[in-house]
Parts: sequence; structure tokens; C-alpha cells
Amino acid sequence: MDDTEEKKFKMNVLEFPFKVLTICGCWQPESWTSVYKHIMYRMYTVIIILLVNSFTLSQFMDIILIVDNTDDFCDNFCILLPMIITCFKLFSLLANRKYIIKLTDILTKEPCKPLKPNEIKIHYKFDKGIQSNTFHYAAMCLVTWISITFTSLMTNFGQRKLTFRAWVPFEYSSMTLFCLLYIHQLMGLIVGALLNAACDGLICGLMVHICSQFEILAYRLRTIMLYSDGVRNCVEQHCSIFRFAFLVNEKFRIIITIQFLMSMFEMCFNLYQITISKLDARCIRLALFMSCMLVEVFVYCWYGNEVKLKSLQFVDKIFEMEWLTLDKNLKRCLILMMTRTIRYIEITSAYTISMDLDSFVGVLKTSYSAYNLLQQMNE
Repeated sequence: MDDTEEKKFKMNVLEFPFKVLTICGCWQPESWTSVYKHIMYRMYTVIIILLVNSFTLSQFMDIILIVDNTDDFCDNFCILLPMIITCFKLFSLLANRKYIIKLTDILTKEPCKPLKPNEIKIHYKFDKGIQSNTFHYAAMCLVTWISITFTSLMTNFGQRKLTFRAWVPFEYSSMTLFCLLYIHQLMGLIVGALLNAACDGLICGLMVHICSQFEILAYRLRTIMLYSDGVRNCVEQHCSIFRFAFLVNEKFRIIITIQFLMSMFEMCFNLYQITISKLDARCIRLALFMSCMLVEVFVYCWYGNEVKLKSLQFVDKIFEMEWLTLDKNLKRCLILMMTRTIRYIEITSAYTISMDLDSFVGVLKTSYSAYNLLQQMNE
């Protein structure tokens, strides 16, 4: 690849999640190199931080200072949990920017960089898949936001009632202040929704590229006898895949843990509220929030499961090649990779919970058990 092709290739690694993160103030465009643009984007990032955190703080202070009954608590709690997750993801993305760049550099430099046309096809197949999924996930978040906004305009706005309960240190009896506060809540909600979609798409996209690297490595092993240094490059790539997976697991483990726990609480709480509520705008809002949380947990578990399977299946890929015809040194290198693969790659939450489909089923069972417990306590 020449410099132009390499730059284009690098830009196409998780391009859509990075574009959404740019909109959310978490990722300055690479083309903005001037000091003026740098300052402008920093100011924009500060505005986004203030918007999201002030919205979350107003929800939290409402619970502390105003809420005095179960219904008010429920109205507040269903939005407070997702916004707490959003704030944490926002600060984590900003703090880990250097590590995210480091991870993308691993994918775009040798030995992980795809060099041959078939390798590039494998890379783009996986990258296109995660970008498509991120787009559809972001679209689902937008549909949720539009539905909540529409129902709020039809029911709350005419009554001078905010979309969500909130505590603010001033009176908003005037129409101007009310409209500003109303817009503030809707803007905080849409930024939070997009930020969650982009962050989840980024982390899951990095998991997908672990799978992509195993596919590229398997392809290189099939052509290993055509190149004298092919095995050495394959061993280096295998080491890089494990190093890449370790960094992904290490830097985003806390985000995954908090997402896992908060989503379980949210699903349990919303499921209980839906069963005791009438079919109205509030019930629809609860159902939409629960659906988004369910999808969030599912995509983490699905792609974590795919990483685990690709890691386990790699030994089979080695046995499928004509390894009996190789010399002793090449066989020794293959055995080294097979030995390393005995301890498969596992994306974990809280250092203990494996992110796979069994964990997703466990979340559903735990949420349902907690829901039954709440019903019994209510009776």
C-alpha cells in the first residue's frame, strides 16, 4: 500500500462509530489540525459534557430533594440509570483516547495490517458488518428519542410539564425558561442515546476485529508454504492478536461491567413497572428504554461470544492445513501457537463474568427472578 491507500484504509476502521463520537464531542476529526479548530472542538466538547452532566445531575437531585412517593421515583429512575452510564462512558472515552488510537494503530500496522486482496476483503467484511450494526443500533436509539419526544409534545408540553422530572435551582414559570429547559432535556437525551450507540459500536467493533484478525491469520496459514518467512509473521500476528485483545479487555472492562449491572437493574425495574402500569405514554417510554438496554447487553454478549469461538476454533484451522509436510521449525512454531490458544481469549465483566450468550441468558433469568421478588414484596 502507498501512503494514500494506507491513510484511506486507516480511516475505514470503524469509520461510522468514530463519526458519531465526533458528533458527541468525544473524537476530534484528524483533519482539524489548526489551533483554531482544536480550540473550537474543545469548547464543543465542554458544552457536550455540561449538557449531559447537568441533565443527569437534575435527575439525581430530584430524587434526593423532591421525590417523596413511589410513582415519582419510578418516573425519575428509568432515565437516571441510562444517563449515569452515559456520563461514565463519556469520561472513559475522553480519558482513553490515546489507547483507542493505539488499538487502531495495531490493526493498521504490520503484522495485523491486511496486505493481500483476500485479506483486505476479510477485513472490510467484518468492518462493514459492525458499522452496519452500529448504524441500525443508532437508528433504534433515534426512533426511541423521536417516540419519546412526540408523546411528550402531545401530552406534556401543552400542560407546561417537562418530559422528565428534574430539579433546577430556579423557577421556570415563564414560557421562555420552560422552553429552554424542555429543549435542554431533549438535547441531553439525544446526545446520551448517540453516545451510547457510538461507544457500544466502538467496543463491539474492536471485538469484531479480533475475529477478523483470526480469519486473516487462518488465511495466511493456508498459504504458509509459499513464503519462507510466513510462519514467523503468523507467530507475530498471533501474539499481536492476544495483545490487542488484552488491551481491549483491560481498558473497557469497567465500562462493560457498569453497563452489565445497570442494564440488569433497568430491565428488572422497567419490567415490573410495565406490568403494574396502564398502557399509556409512560408505559411506552419504559418499554422503549428496556428494549434499548436489552439490545446493549445482547450485542456485548454476542460479540464477546464470537471472540471466544474464533479463539477456540483457531486450533482446528491449523489442523486443516498441510502441516505434515512442513519442516521441524515450522511445526514447532505451529505448536507454539496451538499451545497459546489453549487459554482462549475471553472478554470479561468485573474480571469474573464472561461476555457470552450464557451470560446474556443469566441476565434475563436474574432480571426475571428479581421481578418476581418485587411482585411478591408488593403483594
